[in-house]
Amino acid sequence: MGDSNPFHKLLATAAALSFSLSFIPSTLASIGPTADLTLVNADVSPDGFSRSYVVFLDSRTFVLTLSDFLLSYRAGDQFNLNVVNTLTDTSMLLSSSIHWHGFFQKNTSWADGPSGINQCPIAANHSFEYTFETADQAGTFWYHSHLSTQYCDGLRGVMVVYDPNDPHKSLYDVDDDSTIITLSDWYHGPAHTLGAVPTLISTLINGLGRYAGGPTSQLAVISVTQNKRYRFRLVSLSCDPNFIFTIDGHSFTIIEVDSENVKPLVVDSIQIYAGQRYSFVLNANQAVGNYWIRTVANGGTAGFDNGINSAILRYVGADAVDPTTTASTAAAALVETNLHPLVSRSVPGTHTPGAADVALNLVITLDFTTFKFKVNGVDFEPPTAPVLLQILSGAHTATELLPTGSVFTLPPNAVVELTIPGGTPGAPHPFHLHGHNFWVVRSAGSSTYNWDDPVIRDVVNTGSATSDNTTIRFVTDNAGPWFLHCHIDFHLGNGLAIVFAEDTETVANSVHPSAWDTLCPTYDALTPDQLGGV
Repeated sequence: MGDSNPFHKLLATAAALSFSLSFIPSTLASIGPTADLTLVNADVSPDGFSRSYVVFLDSRTFVLTLSDFLLSYRAGDQFNLNVVNTLTDTSMLLSSSIHWHGFFQKNTSWADGPSGINQCPIAANHSFEYTFETADQAGTFWYHSHLSTQYCDGLRGVMVVYDPNDPHKSLYDVDDDSTIITLSDWYHGPAHTLGAVPTLISTLINGLGRYAGGPTSQLAVISVTQNKRYRFRLVSLSCDPNFIFTIDGHSFTIIEVDSENVKPLVVDSIQIYAGQRYSFVLNANQAVGNYWIRTVANGGTAGFDNGINSAILRYVGADAVDPTTTASTAAAALVETNLHPLVSRSVPGTHTPGAADVALNLVITLDFTTFKFKVNGVDFEPPTAPVLLQILSGAHTATELLPTGSVFTLPPNAVVELTIPGGTPGAPHPFHLHGHNFWVVRSAGSSTYNWDDPVIRDVVNTGSATSDNTTIRFVTDNAGPWFLHCHIDFHLGNGLAIVFAEDTETVANSVHPSAWDTLCPTYDALTPDQLGGV
């Protein structure tokens, strides 16, 4: 009799395929809320240079799909995402874990994904199913590996929860797989070999790009029909750089920020940091033709020679040629303080700086000898036992929880205020808080505190100026251990993170699937050669 085990079938299929990809389609593949997500290694050349990469194998069609893989849902869906790990390339990590960025994971902190915080990694030749609900969340999200710097090697993509009752629905005609725009940085070697300050080789837009001195490889083409209105979802999958995004000859109207609806704001450029998302409406009201989509990164080769840092907006009916349009100086660049929630939500707590139940000032420093970042004097080192496992095993206080000095316990139903001074080494730092979004009371570049209607988001830029003092507030209404970290993945890998252990008494009584309990024993039994990354 044949082997009926579906996991074994996926392993056999992955092993039988010859993985070599030279072209990445810019139209995204899409799957629904229940799926096997099979991790495999493949040789790919998104910018004309071939190297090994981490990709998903679509278990329905056995088609290789790269980092711009789209997971698509409807509001209220339950996620049942079974990650099947068949990674084999020992030059990169062989284990993995997946974070579902932007989802609060209410009552399911075990499914949040960060290795060392909420779980142990999924070992090669094993699988683990993440089950959680969208609850009342909708909008633009993303997913990525949360083990070391693995997502820089390709394990990252977009998640969209479509809202049939979207309050902005009257503003656009098209919102589907074709209106996703991803920005990512690309390197010609495994992430763990790049050093503390890697050099950006190429910018990929929807998985395609060119690098300076490289071949004239294919660019992403985004198609529009004249006089239609498009809701584009712009997602930064970046490991490091921030990008200034523009489209020649077009302005656009921002309507969503990090899965939160905002009052429509017309801009002509967006500076987007790692992990951030923006939905904007573009009215295709220009002459039929080709227009450059441009990204300016804060690293790598500048300019647009030979189509680097670029993609193409092509109107239906235009010739399939590179654009000849020219860039113009932005007249209405996005300023974060101009963003406001569609439905105003006043900042919780007393409206005075520091007047919260818990107020923390997070001072960032860098040891230039070790290149380790420190938060309030401590660099984060992943513990051998995940923080969630520690809590379930009886550790409830900051003095009991590891890593020492990096875990802060928070009581339930408290208002927490965090201030992060700017101008620190490696700034600007985009900080992401798991398990929550937050009110940005004071933005980088501003000295004003907005207590009435500041933008609510889950990744905030701390600013490059020493005068910056980014201030956020959130409410501890979601029990769990939650990571707060710089989303420059190389900075996180060098210690720029802390953990909030929120409402540990409730966490200690929480439930999780039995499969979660097997992750750590399986991973801890691996030999060094079974870990990869050598």
